[in-house]
Amino acid sequence: MDLEIKIVKLEVPDDCNIILGQSHFIKTVEDLYEAIFNTVPQAEFGIAFGEASGDCLVRCAGNNKELVKIASNKMLEIGCGHSFLIYLKNAFPINVTQRIKSVPEVVNLFCATSNPVEVLIVETEQGRGIIGVVDGFIPKGIETEEDVNQRKAFLRSIGYKF
Repeated sequence: MDLEIKIVKLEVPDDCNIILGQSHFIKTVEDLYEAIFNTVPQAEFGIAFGEASGDCLVRCAGNNKELVKIASNKMLEIGCGHSFLIYLKNAFPINVTQRIKSVPEVVNLFCATSNPVEVLIVETEQGRGIIGVVDGFIPKGIETEEDVNQRKAFLRSIGYKF
């Protein structure tokens, strides 16, 4: 049996985040749409789901046509069944990840980030699967006291700590 590992790069547009995960049912796009919209109504997003049986289409939904297009094209390039990709604007992943994880057909999240991502894909004769992600860059060192103060100030400036 032949096995090939591929890399698909996901660039994240300015002011966006992505969420990459695994699911198992055709209604994933509709349920994720509802989960995001009901949690953060002002969020703009595009969702794409790679169907793994039947028609094997990329199913898409969202309330921002450009983000739906980006997510759909990238999911087609990823080409892994039962995977989903969300491009998210006007919300942070932290606002929606717990809700997404509670969608009954969602089984795994690979990443939720604004960093560039490399999706590691294995391809066999049957198809493709995501084996992991490279999220961002290599750490450069251990934070100093000044770095700690900057981190705390940043979290307070964006409203995530008091």
